[in-house]
Amino acid sequence: MAACEVCGNDYRLSFEVHAAGAVHTFDSFECAIHAMAPICEHCGVKVVGHGVEADGVFFCCASCARMHGEVESARELVDHAGRAPDER
Repeated sequence: MAACEVCGNDYRLSFEVHAAGAVHTFDSFECAIHAMAPICEHCGVKVVGHGVEADGVFFCCASCARMHGEVESARELVDHAGRAPDER
């Protein structure tokens, strides 16, 4: 058993996350997200899914990246939902 580095729970099903040369131990995805997920620079939410990175700055979506206004490369970002243009 190993203790979660966020909440301290000593759990028999704890798991390790290896990132950037460090090893982290957690008892749940919730604690792993709390400790490791990037935060959207515009709205402040934890980026859990496929966020957007523009010039080294993280956002939860293209809309937040564009609204943030300080990252030049974010102006052209768009979110894609639905069918791709080549799908019929």
